[in-house]
Order: sequence, then structure tokens, then C-alpha cells
Amino acid sequence: MNMDFNDIISETAAQLEESIKNKYHVEVREELGFSGRQGVYDILDNILSILFPGCFCDDKIKENELNPFLNERLRYISYKFLRYLNDCLRYNCHEGACGKCSCDERAHDILNKLFRSLPEVRDILITDINAAKNGDPAAESLDEIVFSYPFLEAIATHRIAHILYLEKVPIIPRMMSERAHSKTGIDIHPGASIGESFFIDHGTGVVIGETTTIGNRVKIYQGVTLGALSPFDRQGVPLTGKKRHPDIQDDVIIYANATILGGDTVIGQGSIIGGNTWLTHSVPPHSMIYNKAN
Repeated sequence: MNMDFNDIISETAAQLEESIKNKYHVEVREELGFSGRQGVYDILDNILSILFPGCFCDDKIKENELNPFLNERLRYISYKFLRYLNDCLRYNCHEGACGKCSCDERAHDILNKLFRSLPEVRDILITDINAAKNGDPAAESLDEIVFSYPFLEAIATHRIAHILYLEKVPIIPRMMSERAHSKTGIDIHPGASIGESFFIDHGTGVVIGETTTIGNRVKIYQGVTLGALSPFDRQGVPLTGKKRHPDIQDDVIIYANATILGGDTVIGQGSIIGGNTWLTHSVPPHSMIYNKAN
């Protein structure tokens, strides 16, 4: 490496430092940002591993080793996630000085809420797995669904991230959901509310927006979008904090590549929405909506 290239490196580093300090989207204090996303992914993987031991981890676990395994993983998650929650809450502290607020206490409360919710999360995920078994003739066993169906990782991640979203944890729930999105092709915003016995068949290209509500026993296919009619109001201001996405009531089936948009749109209980349909208005219960051939 000659001196000219060393000069280029020094000049580039100085320019990047200036840009990061003055043009970055977050304030630089004593350290940059909070703990990295790989650590959040590690925490998520460990949570998944205790929901389905032997499936979302590399370990083979004997029955008499299950309790020690769960205790060890929960302690690891507790130790690591508490630090990440503290980092995230402090970094996004609206008081500007964490000595004036309760970030430490909030982090403990959030972790406590998450841990106490995990048995219920697993129970709901079992209903999702059974919905897949009952709804897909190609599924030969429950084990096949757990080990190979991408929707399970997507919905399991969502049910974890949704708890954190409801606790108003910044950034981390979205990091989790976008990780599942990148791995499965299924994009579920952590704010979406999804009932039990939910099944996404195939899954690729599914988008479920932040203010979507989905009831129980709903089945959707690949390419379905549950989105906003417009992300902006008439003045061009983003519709933050407002209902933008549809409500899907119990026992609805939505076939491939259907698009349902709008915060006022309600798909009534027991309805069937055909493939490649476009809906921006509500339909009553037990409707059948499809495109007629010309």
C-alpha cells in the first residue's frame, strides 16, 4: 500500500466521520447507536429455540434434558436481552437524560411481560400449526410444518415482536419482523393484530400492514397484500398513528395475489376473496368476491 492510498483512506475516513456526526439520523453521544442487529437476531433465535426445542436450534435435546435446556436459554436471553432493551430505551429516551426517567425499570418490566407471555405464545402457535395441517393436503405431519414451512417462522417472530410493539419498545420489534421478512418473504408489521389458527399457505410476497386486524381461523395465500389505500392525507402528511389497513374477520379465506386496502375496509366473517381481486371497500359476512372472466 503506497502513501497515496494511505492518504485516500485518511481523507475518506475523515469525510465519513464528518457525515456520521453531522448528517446521520440519530444523535451521536458517547457511543454510536445501540447494540447491533446481529445481537437482536441471536436473541430472537434463542426465543424461537425455546418455543420449539430441537427445531430452531442445532441441539438434539433428550426429554430429561429439556428443563435444564429451557432454564439455560431463558437465563441467556434474560442476560442479553435486558442489556439490549436498556440500550434501546436509553438511546430513544425522550427525557434526554435517563436519570430522570425509568428506562431500567421499563426494561425489566418488558422482559418480565415477554417471559410470562411465552407459554401463551406457544399455545397460539400450536393452533397455527394445526391450521396448516388441516388446511394443506400436502402437509404430511405436524413435524414437517414446524421444520419446513416458512409461515411458521414468520408468524412466530410476529407474535414475539407484537408483544414488544404493544410495550412500545422502539426499533427492536421492526428489526425482528424485517429479519423474518428477509428469510421467508412474508412481511408482517409487528403492529398487526392476528388471531389464533392463522395459516399462510406458500407465503412468498405476503404483506400485512401495521394497523391490520385479523380474526381467528383465517387462511391466506401467497402474494396477498393487506395494505393502506394511501399512506398520506390530502395535504401529503403521513397518516402516522391512524387506522390505515383493513380488518379481516373470522373464518375468511383470501386467495393468491388479492389486494385489500384501506382502514375502513372490513372483510366480513366467513367470506372468500378470490385470487387477483382488488378491494377498497367492505364486504358483508359470507361474501364470495372474484373476478369474472370476460
